[in-house]
Amino acid sequence: MNKLLEMYISLLPAIIAGVLNMIWCKASVFSQLSLPIDNYKVLDDNERLFGDNKTWKGFVGMVIFGAICTVIWGVICGTSGYLFDHNYLYSNLENNIINNTLMGALFGLAYAVFELPNSFMKRRLKIDPGKRMTGIKGALFVFIDQADSVVGCVLVLSIVHSMSLGFFLLYIVIGAFTHIVINILLYFCKLRKNMF
Repeated sequence: MNKLLEMYISLLPAIIAGVLNMIWCKASVFSQLSLPIDNYKVLDDNERLFGDNKTWKGFVGMVIFGAICTVIWGVICGTSGYLFDHNYLYSNLENNIINNTLMGALFGLAYAVFELPNSFMKRRLKIDPGKRMTGIKGALFVFIDQADSVVGCVLVLSIVHSMSLGFFLLYIVIGAFTHIVINILLYFCKLRKNMF
């Protein structure tokens, strides 16, 4: 149970940044950043490179919110011996604004970048943005949809906190299921069009 709590303590800024980024992407401000990352590029299969849902607004937002949330969480952890001692980020890294800004931006960058290969594959399989397949393939893609960004964040965390392959994979599974629960909540709050 302690390990599970440590996992959440360590990546809480990335989780909160993801939620804030969803709100940011829905907001009408800075709409000029809502352009798709792929600039509407269509490949030889007549499908887009990534699709409409991967925008510069979401990409930039994830990096900025990742940095902000990690800095704020660093301040909170600095006032609590328990949170500090159980945050993997500080196992080999000093808790200061520079480190937290850098690591938070890396969390956000990894979160956004690691979603792109999945979007690329879904376009090749002709799955429309925001839609999903049914059956076993559908369940697999739901898991991959939730796990891709988690892989990026856990990889960034592993830079400062060494972990076994088994622990790394467990972190991804727990992170993916957490992501699913959060997406369901966001759906009921009308911040997502689909649960998954």
